Amino acid sequence: MSLVWTLIAAFLYTEIAVVLLLVLPGISPYKWNRFFKSKFLAMLAQQAHLYFFLIMGVLVLFLLEAIREMRKYSNIDNTGDVHLNVEMQHSMRLFRAQRNFYISGFAIFLVLVIRKLVTLISAQANLLAQSEASMKQAQSATAAARSLLTEKTDKAKEATEDSTLNELNKLKERVQELTSDLNREKKDKEAVKSQAESLHREYDRLTEEYSKLQKQITIGGGVKSASIKDD
Repeated sequence: MSLVWTLIAAFLYTEIAVVLLLVLPGISPYKWNRFFKSKFLAMLAQQAHLYFFLIMGVLVLFLLEAIREMRKYSNIDNTGDVHLNVEMQHSMRLFRAQRNFYISGFAIFLVLVIRKLVTLISAQANLLAQSEASMKQAQSATAAARSLLTEKTDKAKEATEDSTLNELNKLKERVQELTSDLNREKKDKEAVKSQAESLHREYDRLTEEYSKLQKQITIGGGVKSASIKDD
C-alpha cells in the first residue's frame, strides 16, 4: 500500500474511532455540546465548511482514481498467450484498486455520518436544555401562583363576599393556565425523549449498514485472495 493510501486508511480508522466515541452511552449530549463549543473547536468551526469540502473533494478524487484503476484492469483480456506472472500482476493490481475503492468509499460515507451525528447531538442537547429551562420556569410560576393564591385567600377573608369570589375565580383561572403550561412542557419533554430514541434508532440503522458493507469487503477480499491462490 502506497503512502497516500496508507494515510487514507489511517483517516478511515480515525473516523471509525470517532463514530464509536460519539455513540458511547456514557457520554451525555450536554458534555458533547460543551466539547463542540470549546475554544479550540470554535476556532476550527469558523472554517468547518471549507475543511469539510476540502476533505470530501480529496476523497472523491481518490475514489474516482480507484474506479479508473478498476475499469483499467477489469477490461484486460487474459488470453492463453499471456504469461502467468503478468496475469497475476494484473489480478493483484485489480485487487488493490478494489481495496482502494472500498477504503475511499467508506471514508466518504463516515465523513457524512460524523457530520450528521454532530448536528443531531448538538440539536438534542439544545432541545433538552430548552425543555429543562421551560420546566423550571413553569414550576416556579406555579409555586408563585400558589403562594399568591394563599395570600389572596387570607386577604379575602377581610373583604366582602363578592370581591372574594371574583378574586378566587381569577386566581383559579391563573392556576389552571399555569397547570396547562406545565403539562405542555411535560409533553415537550416527552417529545424530546422520543426524538432522542429516534436518533438512537437511526444510529443503529447506520451501524447495521456499516456492518453489512464491511462484511461485503471481507467477503470480497477473501474471494479475491482465493482466486489469486487458485491462479
